[in-house]
Amino acid sequence: MSDVFNFTFVPWFRSVAPYIHKHRSNTLVVGMAGEAIAAGKLQTIAQDLALIQSMGVKIVLVHGFRPQVNEQLQAKGHEAKYSHGLRITDSVALDCAQEAAGQLRYEIEAAFSQGLPNTPMAGATVRVISGNFITARPVGLMDGVDFIHSGLVRKVDAVGIQRTLEMGALVLMSPFGFSPTGEAFNLTMEDVATSVATALQADKLMFLTEVPGIPVDANDPESAIDTELPLADAKKMLATLPSATQPTDTAFYLQHCIRACEGGVERSHILPFAVEGCLLLEIYTHDGIGTMVVDEKLESLREATIDDVSGIVAVIEPFEKDGTLVKRDRTEIERDASFYTIIEHDGVIFGCAALYPYPEAHTGEMFALTVSPHVQSQGDGERLLKRIENRAKAQGLQSIFVLTTRTMHWFIKRGFVQMNADWLPDARKRHYNWDRKSVVLVKKLV
Repeated sequence: MSDVFNFTFVPWFRSVAPYIHKHRSNTLVVGMAGEAIAAGKLQTIAQDLALIQSMGVKIVLVHGFRPQVNEQLQAKGHEAKYSHGLRITDSVALDCAQEAAGQLRYEIEAAFSQGLPNTPMAGATVRVISGNFITARPVGLMDGVDFIHSGLVRKVDAVGIQRTLEMGALVLMSPFGFSPTGEAFNLTMEDVATSVATALQADKLMFLTEVPGIPVDANDPESAIDTELPLADAKKMLATLPSATQPTDTAFYLQHCIRACEGGVERSHILPFAVEGCLLLEIYTHDGIGTMVVDEKLESLREATIDDVSGIVAVIEPFEKDGTLVKRDRTEIERDASFYTIIEHDGVIFGCAALYPYPEAHTGEMFALTVSPHVQSQGDGERLLKRIENRAKAQGLQSIFVLTTRTMHWFIKRGFVQMNADWLPDARKRHYNWDRKSVVLVKKLV
């Protein structure tokens, strides 16, 4: 292997490792739109799901079949009918849905059975199990429209699904349900996936869709995608949107994400299947892709505890090795854990800074201000600095100072002024490394 490959692969793999640990044993419900299969994405999606399962994630896959049923109807010369965003399933449409479901189940099981060499599924054994896990009820009449064989989820056999997952199998579900009397109902993939995720209290619900996500400006579909949408904001947005009638409408998947989060699912996602590896990008990278709806912001800024020491060390260690930071004794970090402020995202620490007060001199030293290279240039450094300033003010300090050899311009741009080393408090001056010749920068706190 080339040195260039080694240089890029090793830090990349190390950055992914925290997510592998975090998501192991988690339950993931994936709602795959039938459009993804029609677009020829099934093979790569199956490979990615097999890879994710191999890293200890429990997976329930719910497939849709909207375009496949429409194709069957067209072949029979029968018109596809919709109302209120739902299919009106007459007897012909029900037959077409059953045919499409059987064909898609065959194709999906075949995709998970191909352990091809030189692919992510090489040597993989993915057991796919389906079952009658859904009890359904009819939609009935809505505004005078009879939906006939269209149904809604009445009950999910969560215990049965959980037992199947614990056997190490991937659970495959079609958008079909049966009443206690055995009557079949055509359901929507979105309703099934949301109901299953809620019943399992899944860690994630992920929709693989034809849309890139939720735009920041709901009135402008061309605006940037909002990558992280707090539940409260999502509900406000949904209230301003017209009722969804087709999957490309902004409210279509958003309403199901909101319902899932309100039902106890930690995170729900809208991902574009057109992007290669969208599942891997969302689960195993910091920024992810598409839109994630969460009950609260995943990124938090807080004071550290003793349990955060290993995460702090992981963040600062690379900067100690290249000489940007002075190496600190690990016992010292553990002892002074309460001096640190950390910034974490999804449970992983990506930045830190510490404040050591010198109350007799009415100042304090900020040290170890560090943000992981993988998430720099996103304003996290400024957020940490602001938090340290507020901590210093709360302690009655009139200034803070830093000692640096490489990042003086960053601090000067943020209001620090260079001072002579003699300015330092006596207690700090005794430990100043005159050989390192660190620049002393001071910021007055108003």
